[in-house]
Amino acid sequence: MMLESLSRTIGNVFAFSLPMVVISCVILTSLRLCYLYKTKTPFVFYQELFMLSFIIYILCLFQVVTFQDTTSIGSNNFVPFQEIFRYSFGSRLFLKNVFGNLLLFLPFGYFVSVYLKSSKPYEIIVLTLIASISIESTQMMIGRVFDVDDILLNLLGGTLGYYFYYYIQKLADLWPKVFRATWFLNLLSIILLGLIITIL
Repeated sequence: MMLESLSRTIGNVFAFSLPMVVISCVILTSLRLCYLYKTKTPFVFYQELFMLSFIIYILCLFQVVTFQDTTSIGSNNFVPFQEIFRYSFGSRLFLKNVFGNLLLFLPFGYFVSVYLKSSKPYEIIVLTLIASISIESTQMMIGRVFDVDDILLNLLGGTLGYYFYYYIQKLADLWPKVFRATWFLNLLSIILLGLIITIL
């Protein structure tokens, strides 16, 4: 039930964000290809796809935090854990507000860790904090609410994203060299991209 609700929510976000994502991807991809051509930089598919995925994630994050559920507006919360414990454990609102905010920033922690090749969690915690505070402050300015609990959950999600990256790196060191080869990572990226497009 939870997975079904989560997949439906992700699908709705992508459907809602699709026009902005398509336009942004076309513009950014054309600019990036021109840059690679002019600078004679090698084109590595999996690296380019990763960066484009991060941009798409940021665009969808923007849509979620500025446009979704604008009808269900409460009041600002500056007291830690007040909103978290307001909902019954396992209820729809608990899953949406607690797990939703946590999962929302898990990709952020992972993407930034890969981009920075981070070896310290505090780097990700600081960057997640900056991003989350900017989101909550902006929401307050556009008529939504500031919630300190969202920041705490975003921090937890970003930190989990870092550890997801960290343990993948540890496992990658044990993989055969062929699994780390550029051609293999490119092939794997194409397969995953095909699966995602099919699912969506």
